[in-house]
Amino acid sequence: MIHNIPQPVLEEEFTKLVEQDSNMILRKGFSIHAVRQGENEVVATVKEARSGNFHDIIARHLIACDGHKSKVREILNIPSEGEASNQVMMTIHFNANLRPVVGERVGMLFWIMDPLAVGVIIGYDLSGTQVHISQMDISKRPLEWWTEEMCRAIIRTAIGQDVPFDILSFRPWIFRRQIATTFQKGNVFLAGDAAHSFPPTGGLGLNCGLADVHNLAYKVALVHQNAAGPSILSTYTSERRSIADVYSKQSVKNGKQILALVQSLNTEGVEDITQARQNLTEALKNPKQRQKVDQEIEGQKEHFDNSKRLLMPHITVQFSRGARVPHAWISFTGSNRQGASKLRQKPIDVSYVTELTAVQVNRCQWSTLDLCNPNAFTLILGEQESRENPRTSKVQTRFQTINIQLNVWRLGIDFDVVDQPWFASEIHRGGLLVRPDQHIIMRISHSTSRDKIISFLDSHIGI
Repeated sequence: MIHNIPQPVLEEEFTKLVEQDSNMILRKGFSIHAVRQGENEVVATVKEARSGNFHDIIARHLIACDGHKSKVREILNIPSEGEASNQVMMTIHFNANLRPVVGERVGMLFWIMDPLAVGVIIGYDLSGTQVHISQMDISKRPLEWWTEEMCRAIIRTAIGQDVPFDILSFRPWIFRRQIATTFQKGNVFLAGDAAHSFPPTGGLGLNCGLADVHNLAYKVALVHQNAAGPSILSTYTSERRSIADVYSKQSVKNGKQILALVQSLNTEGVEDITQARQNLTEALKNPKQRQKVDQEIEGQKEHFDNSKRLLMPHITVQFSRGARVPHAWISFTGSNRQGASKLRQKPIDVSYVTELTAVQVNRCQWSTLDLCNPNAFTLILGEQESRENPRTSKVQTRFQTINIQLNVWRLGIDFDVVDQPWFASEIHRGGLLVRPDQHIIMRISHSTSRDKIISFLDSHIGI
């Protein structure tokens, strides 16, 4: 299941969580001006917008999430890599109820072909927030041309019906990808757009940024708790940068495919709107040109096609070291009913998925990923591995010695797999040792010694 959540909405939810957490302080209206590093501390100089006063903040580590124009990245002199581009794009953020307009033609992307408003609407929430993305030719339409009145004309044409709407913002950006050469310098880390930026075509940017801090947070916490050595922090760049590189290339590819459809209509660069509309009509009537248009439409399938290659059993599940624990639905019934009480998460409600029956909705409340507490390592074992097993006991003792929490789950005793036998088959071969960020440290077989498990743990945390 893919959830299309607007970033501002998600940020509002995160803000609420931060404000409710007594361990965190949220300060707004500050900008960073300088960063100095010592051996075990970082001093960040920030300016308060309201008063103009400067303040020094001293910390052991700094995680910079200050966007694609990151001041911290600039201060640290960390260069970025990526293909050069001079293609300027414009995003118009607006609010409108488009459900009466689209009716049953519900989607995430809507191509607008009219030359006055040619581009793509991303329907984050068809009853609320949307964005319109288009190419800019600054030689013909400089930034001064883009006023709120002009944006209203574009959105009015794009909608095509008399629907009330508000322009929330509009801003230009460059169609390109940029990846910082390193995500760490001393005790300072880059995350999110500060580390990598790429076109908003595919929803990969926000997901990649969240995965950055998911990877980094527990490592920093372990170092602060003196439970891990500083070497664990050096794995951040190697583990995250290659993934950001893949994501950025896919985003650029998605964007080029989306724009290719618009460019196939013979309207690009035609200033006279009447002539451009005539070109559009002729292009759709011309068999050869229409064939090209149809080919570009077919090329969009990669974004949306839920073909058999995306569904079980047509994918290969990875239990490799460094891979994320594969999702499988699990349950807590019968003798292991109390297992759910040990989880931090509440059961999810998937009743909104109309394709699921009532029985399936009831069976899809918990995931294998829910077994992984963000504050602990997790050992997932088969039912033949009792808690009193000498190997398991020795591993637990090692975790207690270094003051790190370890949660042990046994398939068939503490939880059951609903209907994905491939997961049960893997666990019955031995099990998995999992990091707090839900990624696998090692696969365990029945013959894996306790010393080998402890060795893998010690190597990971750098002690």
